[in-house]
Amino acid sequence: MTSTIANKAKVIPAGIYVPVISLYKPTPRQEIDYDASYKLFSHLIRGGLDGLVLAGTNAEAVLLSAEERKELVKVARKAATDLGRPEFPIVAGISGQSTNESIRLAEDALSSGADFGLLLPPNYWAKAVTKDALLGFYRDVADATTLPIVIYSFPAVCNGVDMNSDTLSELAQHPNIVGVKLTCGNAGKVTRLTQEYRHEQFAVYAGSSDWLLPCLIGGGGGCVTGIANIFPKSVARLYTLWKEGRVKEAQELQGLVAQAEKACKEGIAPTKYAVGHFAGPTAGVTDPKAFWPRKPYLPVGGEKAAWVEQVMQHLVELERSIPDAA
Repeated sequence: MTSTIANKAKVIPAGIYVPVISLYKPTPRQEIDYDASYKLFSHLIRGGLDGLVLAGTNAEAVLLSAEERKELVKVARKAATDLGRPEFPIVAGISGQSTNESIRLAEDALSSGADFGLLLPPNYWAKAVTKDALLGFYRDVADATTLPIVIYSFPAVCNGVDMNSDTLSELAQHPNIVGVKLTCGNAGKVTRLTQEYRHEQFAVYAGSSDWLLPCLIGGGGGCVTGIANIFPKSVARLYTLWKEGRVKEAQELQGLVAQAEKACKEGIAPTKYAVGHFAGPTAGVTDPKAFWPRKPYLPVGGEKAAWVEQVMQHLVELERSIPDAA
């Protein structure tokens, strides 16, 4: 390690985080179903995961109001507390197109009970997002709130706006910027950043579980993965196998998880269908419409649904065989 910066005042714990989907009522306006959300949050915490991420990409954050975001954090905190886990890590998406909006969302998240804020770069006018604009954006937000900030690198949903490892390294030196989620899929960023920083100085996470082992081998702290909505115990088991040094078993499970996760790469609708089909009954949420995307976006059709079931079926028995963690 080469950096001599101090450890962050609040370190985001290593492990597996789930960007939880949003559940809606079967009404014309598709209001958030907070009762169903409570059940899903509880199910995921019992599944052995290390943290919840709310108002992220899988939650359709751009379709949620500020009030809905706040209430979901409160419901998640209640679910964790009711399970005897009041300090369970909750990360809230705080991504806005302006510095002002992002600061407001950070304040909302903090007041509602979130522990960390996940922040995409501004991207509406992509050509205007220079390196100086990026550095200023993240530093200004981090200066304005006590909520520790996790950078969210996801060029595919940010008009191609990307951050290289040098830019991330500069931001890592801010005392209130504690880590990065790399949904860009760039393993080279992992190894460059972990060569410079310990986890306590700047945590590095894969943005999906199909490259969890490569991230961990490169010194990363874990992953934030949509498939954990569907098979939380299986992804948690993969991380546990690595921590216990059972590398061959971890390699085998990594392949199985990666095969299933390709369905999540197809978009929000297939991911939500999979959650409803495989995890919904166990979580106690049985209305298929709860798992539809928010309009105007449409649920999957029959052919795609059948394909999702087929490519994920091989993890069902493993998931059932693993006992609850909480």
